[in-house]
Amino acid sequence: MAIKNIEIGNKKFTINYEILNQKADVDVVFLHGWASNKEIMKQAFGATLNNYRHIYIDMPGFGKSPNEYVLKTIDYCNIIECFLKEIGAKKDIIVGHSFGGKVAALLNPNTLVLLSSAGIVENKPLDVKLKIATFKLLKKAGFGKFYGVFASKDAKGMEKNMYETLKNVVDEDFTAIFANFKNRAIIFWGEEDRATSLESGKKIASLIKQSQFFPLSGDHFFFLKHANFIGEQVAK
Repeated sequence: MAIKNIEIGNKKFTINYEILNQKADVDVVFLHGWASNKEIMKQAFGATLNNYRHIYIDMPGFGKSPNEYVLKTIDYCNIIECFLKEIGAKKDIIVGHSFGGKVAALLNPNTLVLLSSAGIVENKPLDVKLKIATFKLLKKAGFGKFYGVFASKDAKGMEKNMYETLKNVVDEDFTAIFANFKNRAIIFWGEEDRATSLESGKKIASLIKQSQFFPLSGDHFFFLKHANFIGEQVAK
């Protein structure tokens, strides 16, 4: 593991990362999902794609990369872009899971690999809609400090800045971003995914012209048991 300090504007970030196969010529960058970290990506893909240089990153606010700011997805894109330049890495292949898929798409790599990516706005269940409406009313009344009571399971135990970041990114519509992506894309999805539905995966595949779509058995973390197959498709 290593760390790299970067600065963007007036904001400073310490990025924790790890590189495997350091002498390889082609870079593959792995971006984890919300409330996750680089270790789950390494667990899945560390033994695959042996002819590629693996770059595993804890994005700010996750794993061992701290964050004290309220961010948006474009901020994460700019941070990772700066980080990759600092370490001399190329955007040959970027693999993004869930939230990491949105960051990966914004980075515009030569090959985009999406694993049950976020970015398609889906209808929320009624109980979630009621929770959001109640929180908004309390916030207007001056009781916003009780945000933790209404936080989703992804936000439980997080600092308020990360909860505010989650609110910034959770309902972003990336339809236009995906439609405008012109390079190669390979999309993998868990058939039993309940966090990002299979229908969202089909929609993303229809938006990206140069894409392949592979529905695979499993839930939101389906890639843990299909890493070898995913690696084979990426290497083709």
